[in-house]
Amino acid sequence: MNIYDISQKAGVSIATVSRVINGNTNVSEKTRQKVMAIIEQYDYTPNAFARGLGLNTMQTIGILCADSSDPYLASAIFYLEQMLHKEQYDSLLCCTGYDQADKEKYLNLLLSKKVDSVVLVGSNFVETEEEKNQYIIEAAKTIPIMLLNGAIDAPNIYSSLCDDYHATFQVTQQLLESDHKEILYLYNSNSYSGKKKLKGFYDAHSSMNIKINDSHVQYFVGDIHETRDFLINLKKKGLTFNSIITADDNLAVGAIKYAKLQGISVPDELSIIGYNNSIIATCCDPELSSIDNKLETVCKNCVSTLMNIFSGNSVPFRSVFSAELVSRETTKF
Repeated sequence: MNIYDISQKAGVSIATVSRVINGNTNVSEKTRQKVMAIIEQYDYTPNAFARGLGLNTMQTIGILCADSSDPYLASAIFYLEQMLHKEQYDSLLCCTGYDQADKEKYLNLLLSKKVDSVVLVGSNFVETEEEKNQYIIEAAKTIPIMLLNGAIDAPNIYSSLCDDYHATFQVTQQLLESDHKEILYLYNSNSYSGKKKLKGFYDAHSSMNIKINDSHVQYFVGDIHETRDFLINLKKKGLTFNSIITADDNLAVGAIKYAKLQGISVPDELSIIGYNNSIIATCCDPELSSIDNKLETVCKNCVSTLMNIFSGNSVPFRSVFSAELVSRETTKF
């Protein structure tokens, strides 16, 4: 028996159940009695919402990420831990890697630690095949699950994310409007976020009736220098492009190194746009124009959402934030 089951049997929302548990007065007496009767009938002891009853709670949030060496994920973990600490919550971090079985194993491990919630950091946790997301949906029947930069439509799962689709759509459109008709799109992930970015790139071309050469969409996984060499090989094969949009800043810095090695002037001959507006965007020369995906804001909303859930307040299941291009020295607009 969990809070999801209680809400179903009582015929009320999960938020209403949490309000009753926390003694929130914004619930009718009739509803409160109905919910409490079911709680008593099934001897339900809440965990995630226990603070309001003075029951046992670990005051701990579980955090899952695939790879803490990834600059985006590392920054997200930093923000989350700092913000949770301010709310007097501890955190337990597990780095899962990208294997499906390991993701499930570590989520179950955190559940066994009786954490009050789990935050899944990064869109790689959201799979296209619905059955692969079932372990997350099952976990949400016990505690609230937060997805940072991903979304699953299921009860007790909440999302805080950037609008990656429109961010990529808009910068692609800006380049096309400034006479950059040969844009190379370089990406390294087929995650929920990665697919949104890719669709934004394609749709921007469609909106202007411009056909995309399939060779101008390249999937590549490698470090900065490997990205440089990959682009050199594309050029040797005869592929021409006058601008590059990448799915993260590491790829974009690789593009800058490619341009320098080839004697290509940036941005006069080649415009380059990265994604994430990470610290490396200002550590390279020229400094990189990059899409700021508002990571700190997204993390702040994630923690704020959890605190409101614990207090029994109504919260949106999905909060989406707009990104913006931070123009530096690799673009002219």
